[in-house]
Amino acid sequence: MWDEATLNLLIQGVGETLYMTLVSTLFAYIIGLPLGILLVTSAKDGIRPCPWLFKTLDVIVNLTRSIPFLILLVAIIPFTRLVVGTSIGSTATIVPLTLSAAPFVARLVESSIKEVDVGVIEAAQSMGASNMQIIWKVMLPEAKPSLIVGCAIATTTILGYSAMAGFVGGGGLGAIATNYGFYRYQYDVMLVTVILLVLIVQVLQGIGMKAAGFSNKR
Repeated sequence: MWDEATLNLLIQGVGETLYMTLVSTLFAYIIGLPLGILLVTSAKDGIRPCPWLFKTLDVIVNLTRSIPFLILLVAIIPFTRLVVGTSIGSTATIVPLTLSAAPFVARLVESSIKEVDVGVIEAAQSMGASNMQIIWKVMLPEAKPSLIVGCAIATTTILGYSAMAGFVGGGGLGAIATNYGFYRYQYDVMLVTVILLVLIVQVLQGIGMKAAGFSNKR
């Protein structure tokens, strides 16, 4: 039977994992949502084509998405220290998580908005709607169910990244699995952390899917 200290450690790990995941998802969308919108609107068939802007953003997103998370995590340690004052712990992990997830979020947003019926956009244009009105009152509302599903996917992906960060000083369940399950050969602790991560993924995914279904009905 585990002692109270181990149980408290696991509870703290769950809290840190949720903290890293949710805060990183928020910041990733603050960066990725505008990027995704710009990718759609500046494309050749967008509402305001701008080839140089689209090409620049497309290259940046593709390059940043190509960098494996663990490599990015190590490569930007000086930047992480500059931003939060340290390179270890759950707060420090938010920086690389955000930078790694933002281009992924941008692609999810771009894909969701592209699913909007072109006829709806053309109808709004014919009624004299401005580009900003089309974005905020047509594109985003019409793409809402897909955007919510994309958010659920992004959140669970970021959760997986946060677990990997445990190998290089990140906090949360990934750090517990590494420090106790791997280095100290406490495989029962590792098994429990895996189960907890799976449960968190299922809960977050379930919430996202229910929210998308509710939004679609409205």
